[in-house]
Amino acid sequence: MTPVKMLLLVAILVHVGSSFPLERKPVGAGAGPAEGPDVGPAGREKVQFASWDDVNVLAHGLLQLGHGLKDHVDKTKGQMRDIAAKLKSFNGTVAELGKLTRRLGEEGDALRERAKQMARREERVLNASADLQALAQHVRAEGDGVRDRVGSLERKMDILLRGASATDDSNHSTSDVNTLQWMLETQSKRIDDLVERIRQQQDKLDKQNMRLQALQTEVKQRRLKSVVMRRAEEVSMDEPVEHALPPNELASDCHELFLRGEKQSGLYTIQPQNAKPFDVFCEITSERGWTVIQKREDGSLDFNKLWSDYKNGFGSLRGEFWLGLEKMVSISKQAPHALQIELSDWRGETQTLSYTFQLDGEENSYALHLQPTTPNGHLESALMTGAQGLPFSTADRDHDLKEDSNCALQLSGGWWFGSCGHSNLNGRYQSGPTLAQRHHRKQVVFWKTWHGRYYPLKTTTMKIAPVVKS
Repeated sequence: MTPVKMLLLVAILVHVGSSFPLERKPVGAGAGPAEGPDVGPAGREKVQFASWDDVNVLAHGLLQLGHGLKDHVDKTKGQMRDIAAKLKSFNGTVAELGKLTRRLGEEGDALRERAKQMARREERVLNASADLQALAQHVRAEGDGVRDRVGSLERKMDILLRGASATDDSNHSTSDVNTLQWMLETQSKRIDDLVERIRQQQDKLDKQNMRLQALQTEVKQRRLKSVVMRRAEEVSMDEPVEHALPPNELASDCHELFLRGEKQSGLYTIQPQNAKPFDVFCEITSERGWTVIQKREDGSLDFNKLWSDYKNGFGSLRGEFWLGLEKMVSISKQAPHALQIELSDWRGETQTLSYTFQLDGEENSYALHLQPTTPNGHLESALMTGAQGLPFSTADRDHDLKEDSNCALQLSGGWWFGSCGHSNLNGRYQSGPTLAQRHHRKQVVFWKTWHGRYYPLKTTTMKIAPVVKS
């Protein structure tokens, strides 16, 4: 019963009690009705109040009012207990937030200290790079001086040769010519040594520049990490997940989602065994659920990244992206997997390639093990790994099989390079089939066994799924 209803009931009872009529009756047996007031022995008027039934009605109303008030008090006590419990929970949450804030502050301080250390390392690398550049300039200047001296010796030798033909002292001339030839050979050897030293110094300078670029990238990532941690509970990867499941019900991959009855392709959160949850794009077909690990479609994303980017992944799951080598390992190590590569050209033609898929961890440079599953396997031969596997390479981690070259530096992007010339689906995207300049033609997205070495592909998709036993 609400307080308004109880007040209304009290008002009604008061009104009823106040409106009871008073009865006056004569005293004495057989007395008729009297017109005057009933007078008692002492001459006072005798008054009688409401009947017993009216009193019962009033008492019953008051009893109901008491029960209503009791119910209201009990309900109020329950609400107070609920409020107290919520306040206690809120106080606990505030305490947890305080602990989390302190922890984030400590981690922020540690990150700032790490950033300072990285800045100092960056400064040392810059100084070393400047020293190397100065040394390279000195070597170049020395080489120019040697070339000038060789030119002067060649001119002197021409003069002596012409003088030797006009003199009779042939033995003396021959001795001078031999001496000059020996000097020229010595100078040529010195020039070759200097050229080799220049090449070595240039290689060191290139490596230092790559290290500097990697350090700069790491510094930026460290500086952004604290902000990312604060937003970790609000933002997942780049976009909200379309199909979210409770944490205790996360599937280990897209194929498990397919086995659970999911039929719609899109963004999902998965959690492979012994790994943290992360978002993926699942392509659900009538036969299985594929986890997409790479997608190129319009050139909106630059794939010329370094090792750490290819390890952790980059891009948008709704557009172009690279899932990340660590995530690929965590998915594929759960069971034997298949790899499917889909290619398209600028004429609207498509090709699909199929392999068995195995990927080693970072300790083996994410070595790839593939085996074609199609009958002839001609198209698949552009990416053959052999029994030992093919390690992954980037500009700052050269693991390709060509000893005298850095394929990732020459061709752009990161890939499982063999001898640089068979495939690269992470190269520079070119909008249209027209061949670019000679230097850029090597760096396009290509698959040599389909349209050749310099044809830029329009779209590529790489996806993996557990092997389905027939």
